[in-house]
Amino acid sequence: MIIANDCVVAFHYTLTDDDGVEIDTSKGQEPLAYLHGHGGIIPGLENELAGKTIGDAMKVTVQPADGYGELNPELIQPVPRAAFQGVDQIEVGMQFQAQGAGGQMQTVVVKEVDDENVTVDANHPLAGKVLNFDVSIESVREASEEELTHGHAH
Repeated sequence: MIIANDCVVAFHYTLTDDDGVEIDTSKGQEPLAYLHGHGGIIPGLENELAGKTIGDAMKVTVQPADGYGELNPELIQPVPRAAFQGVDQIEVGMQFQAQGAGGQMQTVVVKEVDDENVTVDANHPLAGKVLNFDVSIESVREASEEELTHGHAH
């Protein structure tokens, strides 16, 4: 079966950055399964998998616009330390949940700390990065009615 919309695809992958540093992998785990054409994986990778089949292996480079987007400088902001009540020690790299402008919860990462402010970044950790995938297709099948109704693989 060929990968097309409404197929459930399972694949193994290794994701690296442009320096060859491994970011994520499915090695030693179950393959990642998704419902093709329903936005379950980043668009740049999904587009490259279309038309492939079981046993195919490929290397895919995804530019930021087709991955997690470009780095948005507006999502990097100083926040008064007083907003972190109850947190004694704030360090670069710490993650916090914050309420976004639309009321949704989002994860922010501490980028800088001084006596008055904590600079946080609400960009996705992979925003602005070129992503390099090494992929092997493990299975392709028709999605069930339930999967199509729910919009994801089960």
